[in-house]
Amino acid sequence: MASPSHRRRPRRERRGALVPAVAVAVAMAAAGLLTGLVVALAPDGGSGTVRATATAPSSPTPAVTRPSVPPPATERTPKTEPSTTSPAPTPSAPAPSARPSRGSTPAATPRPASGGAPLAGRIAPGTAYSGVATHYDAGDGDGACLYGPSADRMTAAMNTADYETSKACGAHVLVRAAGGASVTVRITNECPAPCAPGQLDLSREAFAELAGLSAGEIPVTWSLLSPGTSETVSIRYKTGSSSHWCGVQALGHRNPLARLEVSTGSGWQRLTRTEYNYFLSPDGTGCGGALRLTDIHGEQLTVDGIGVRPDVVQQTRVQFARH
Repeated sequence: MASPSHRRRPRRERRGALVPAVAVAVAMAAAGLLTGLVVALAPDGGSGTVRATATAPSSPTPAVTRPSVPPPATERTPKTEPSTTSPAPTPSAPAPSARPSRGSTPAATPRPASGGAPLAGRIAPGTAYSGVATHYDAGDGDGACLYGPSADRMTAAMNTADYETSKACGAHVLVRAAGGASVTVRITNECPAPCAPGQLDLSREAFAELAGLSAGEIPVTWSLLSPGTSETVSIRYKTGSSSHWCGVQALGHRNPLARLEVSTGSGWQRLTRTEYNYFLSPDGTGCGGALRLTDIHGEQLTVDGIGVRPDVVQQTRVQFARH
């Protein structure tokens, strides 16, 4: 093992005022170069004072290699995928009718009804529609429209698309078979899938007027009617109605009902129609007050004096005009 003296710093050959050599390195980051500082040490009368002189290197110091830094990324506009929805129509270019496509097609060119029907939905007067007719057991005559039991079995269930959240309830429809037989039915029920748009599910009694029940399904055309009747409109409040919440239903209207409004004292407030054919006032607004009914032709009937009597049919003296 080497002695400790061997690990000491080596001395110069000459003895006397010997001073160790000092090397100073200064990094010049701003210029990107390393400038060497060479310190010349010279004895000064043996006093031991050191004079340092900075000397530029005789040759350029190699540039310090730095990691490559990529330039800032240029901000790009994100790629926009093609829109899957149609743009909203502009006021200057009205969009075509957004009415959903029917599975059935008009059997005749649609023609405006007398006086027009500005509030009609999918089923418009003066238009013949084609589809198929099937049949079902109508039981006591009640259905999704919640009109209640009825001895009248000339009824039908409308497919969901044309039922249109109960807007078809109470509509009178003339149905014609290919052989020329016809029957008039009142819509009291909804026929869910697999009933297709344009399809009518008739009561057995009504279907028998067109064909034998064994036929099961037959092609038909059908159109809206505004029948002659001596019956007047009736009003019924739903079970559980009060001055704090109520559901209101109109029965016996000649033409399909488009709106039902209640008087608020400062005007009329439109109520929301449910799929079970009641118009709801969730906070009790207008419950027990005056009502205003509007059919698809825009005719309005005002009814007053109908108190909140749940599940009681109350007669009025008014009826919509025939079209």
